[in-house]
Amino acid sequence: MRAPALILGVLAFGAGVMGLIESGRGDAQAVPARRGGPVLVELYQSQGCSSCPPANANVNALADRPDVVALSFGVTYWDYLGWRDSFATPQFTQRQWDYSRYNRLGNVATPQVWINGTKTIVGNSRSELDASIRTARSDGPPLAIANGKASVGAGRAPAGGADVWIANYDPRTVQVPIRAGENGGRTLPHRNIVRRLVRIGHWDGRAISFALPPAAPGLATAIFLQAGRGGPVLAVTKAS
Repeated sequence: MRAPALILGVLAFGAGVMGLIESGRGDAQAVPARRGGPVLVELYQSQGCSSCPPANANVNALADRPDVVALSFGVTYWDYLGWRDSFATPQFTQRQWDYSRYNRLGNVATPQVWINGTKTIVGNSRSELDASIRTARSDGPPLAIANGKASVGAGRAPAGGADVWIANYDPRTVQVPIRAGENGGRTLPHRNIVRRLVRIGHWDGRAISFALPPAAPGLATAIFLQAGRGGPVLAVTKAS
């Protein structure tokens, strides 16, 4: 669902109430192995968007794959339709816009999936999603999370280096009952919902480590290298 021009800059006013939590996880589908490191798959979606559930389900199914770091970002610009997304923040809306502007797309839409920050698809086709992951390049420096630190190995940095980001996300399946808006009356499962996204440093090609800020209980951690706002993702990993 494409955001109309008159509401592209709308910001949400706060998160709603989180739904019930399931302890179970969906089974990951087996796909052919790919070369290189893990792939960062970012879903931009809204609980108020009737087109989002299929893409949401496809990205949920990737959550346990070791070759993928799948993250779900809630955006705010459909909140005016009658349901405020309970996980959306203006920061995540801005991140989607950063991709759009960097790649000169001119607009944002939901659902939208970015693969390593370089390729975008709608995400409603599982075969297209799997194919995009298989062909994604992940040849950046090695990353590691251990002993409260994020470590970046030495490697060839792009001009201007790359930012080091930490994402804290909820790895559980969260069932969210939607009581209004386009999805009113449905209960939608969410996984790997990003709850905090923080830039923790910069990488210039030399090996470096950063202390990780404490995460809230129950949240998992991923780190990734990104060449500027909306730029390509060079490498990603998640805590085991």
